[in-house]
Amino acid sequence: MTGFSESHGFAADNCVTCHAGDNENSSIESAHTGLIAFPGELANAQRACGVCHADKVASVTDSLMHTGRGIVHTTRAVIDGATGPADTINLQSLGHSVADSMLRKQCASCHLGQPKTSHALDVTRDRGGGCAACHINEYPANKHPALSADVSDGRCFGCHSRSGRISLSYTGLAEVDQSASRLADGRPVEKLPADVHYLAGMRCTACHDADDVMGSPSGAVHQRDAVDVACTDCHDKHEDESHERLTCNACHSQWAPQCYGCHMEYDEDGEQWDHVERRMTPGRWSDERRGVRNDLPPLGVNAYGQVDVFVPGMIMTIAHPTFDKEKFVRRFAPLSPHTTGPSRSCESCHSSSAALGLGQGELRITDDGIKFEPASELLRDGLPADAWTSIVRPPGPGETGEGHRPLDAAEIERILRAPTD
Repeated sequence: MTGFSESHGFAADNCVTCHAGDNENSSIESAHTGLIAFPGELANAQRACGVCHADKVASVTDSLMHTGRGIVHTTRAVIDGATGPADTINLQSLGHSVADSMLRKQCASCHLGQPKTSHALDVTRDRGGGCAACHINEYPANKHPALSADVSDGRCFGCHSRSGRISLSYTGLAEVDQSASRLADGRPVEKLPADVHYLAGMRCTACHDADDVMGSPSGAVHQRDAVDVACTDCHDKHEDESHERLTCNACHSQWAPQCYGCHMEYDEDGEQWDHVERRMTPGRWSDERRGVRNDLPPLGVNAYGQVDVFVPGMIMTIAHPTFDKEKFVRRFAPLSPHTTGPSRSCESCHSSSAALGLGQGELRITDDGIKFEPASELLRDGLPADAWTSIVRPPGPGETGEGHRPLDAAEIERILRAPTD
């Protein structure tokens, strides 16, 4: 058998090393007893890859790419009102609460524990596969696929072109509602400025190595908690006392994907694929989005007290038969957009209501203070549809989370009155 990389050449004449079965038996049926079609899936990785890479199999099994702790933690907290016991905050322990039902039907396909179903690659649709999700870059027609630590960007795209959409943004693609240009999976996209690191030829693995991808620091809940790299690993720190609280992303993100409206509804008479049970089960979630923008993002204060990029994680209504009325949720989340480029202008922060979290509209500075007329309608929480905060009231319950918050009224006024000459 040919096609093996040098490091795995020892398996070329010994299929059972990874695929199991019985190579001492001449009967096809007997030889294939216990055969593993997709070695490297997390269900069999300890038996296949773990013989040589036990530490990596253990760490990736507990990594965020498998457990999805952050997704489960936030979805439960916002929809159910509680995260549940710590040892259940993962995609492998989902129950049947409203939040868990949504996760089962809508979200749980993007984790490494999902089984692989064909010996082929599909950049836009691939999910799961355990070790093979990243370490096989192609399936040649007449050779064994080579296992490699040289992971291509295409291996990241299937999952990371969703949600925060960083795999799209990095290459300068923005998902929109209507466009003549479409991805292979049908999603409409438009071209926007790509990240300067992408234009310079840097791949995902140039920054995100095995230490932050295949394992997570103890207690890491979200992707940002697991990232091991920092801009200052390569770049000198920008010394500017008046902007010392700003992250690099706050100034150098050229744009970020933002969605300012979503409706989720559960139909108990429908049925839908359950990504945990791997079968069709009763109940169906549908979703409808609106207010998609791809432009300069709002700013807020992260858990470390830094001014950072934030995008709407949830501005949505949720309808479920167990609710007395639709639940309304407004929650913003920090994001590293991966659209690094020249710094945004002073005016794009110091004169922009959208940058300050107020939403689009008309800002006026008067002797009596700051006046703001929003361009969007007010929703049931009293805020404009595209806002995170207000100059007349503090954030409400659920609008902040995990130590993050919008800019407060005093900060907003100070930013607006700061000289930009």
